[in-house]
Amino acid sequence: MSDSPIEKSNKRKYFLEKLSGRFFLFCALISVISLALIIGFVFFKGLTPFVADGYSFVDFIFGNDWVPSEDKFGVFPMIVASLYATIGSLIIGVPIGLFTAVFLAEIAPKPIAKILSPSVQLLAGIPSVLFGVFGLAVIVPFLQNNLGLPKGQSLIAVIIVLAIMMLPTIVTVSETAIRAVPKSYREGSLALGVSEIGTIFKVVIPAAKSGIMAAIVLSMGRAIGETMAVILVAGNSLIIPTSLTDSVRPLTTNIALEMGYAAGTHQEMLFATGIVLFSFILILNFVLAKISAKGGQ
Repeated sequence: MSDSPIEKSNKRKYFLEKLSGRFFLFCALISVISLALIIGFVFFKGLTPFVADGYSFVDFIFGNDWVPSEDKFGVFPMIVASLYATIGSLIIGVPIGLFTAVFLAEIAPKPIAKILSPSVQLLAGIPSVLFGVFGLAVIVPFLQNNLGLPKGQSLIAVIIVLAIMMLPTIVTVSETAIRAVPKSYREGSLALGVSEIGTIFKVVIPAAKSGIMAAIVLSMGRAIGETMAVILVAGNSLIIPTSLTDSVRPLTTNIALEMGYAAGTHQEMLFATGIVLFSFILILNFVLAKISAKGGQ
């Protein structure tokens, strides 16, 4: 006895649902396998000098000299430069980005917000190398002429460029978090006699703090992992920066500048530099996961 049209339709739907589920699983496995292959390859290449060749990992992390021709590989100045650049850009970018998000979400009239919001988001679509070119053509000469520097490529130039680059992330994510705060919070605060600005800073921002913290962590990830823009404005000096006007070489810049011609132990040490950078990003992602979980609760 043949199946009825209804039974055939149900079987077809079941088959399509099962096929869709396996297709989604295949896509998920591609993502996981790709991540595992990248991590495995970087760690295998980066740990080889320390496991097979006997190089000291402590000397690698805390060494001050990076001279591949003399078999000296120390990344401490680069770690310090990366941390300084990231922290400095956060000090500038977070207040500007947060206040912009508050303005767009709470204060700006809708016609103005509809113009400014896409404009800020458009910054995220600009290639990073163009930020670097802008920094090299505008920010570097400005610093050189006004601060009396022999050259404007410096830590402060890196900080300014990274602060501009992180603005779209901070503004967009913070604005979304602020808009998600229930309207009743604002109404209750205003009913108690609190001013509009007081309501924003005492009620709305604390209620949206999880989303704002997520924006900060994401912008930190972009700042510490940026390469092309930093190469153009950093100056690439292998010293521990003691001033904002010092020329620096962050971790990402070191990898990008030397990987093209490196070989043997030199190349493996660049992969080890990548492990250090990956560790920073991993820590940031862990913090982001904790913040997101807390926000969900």
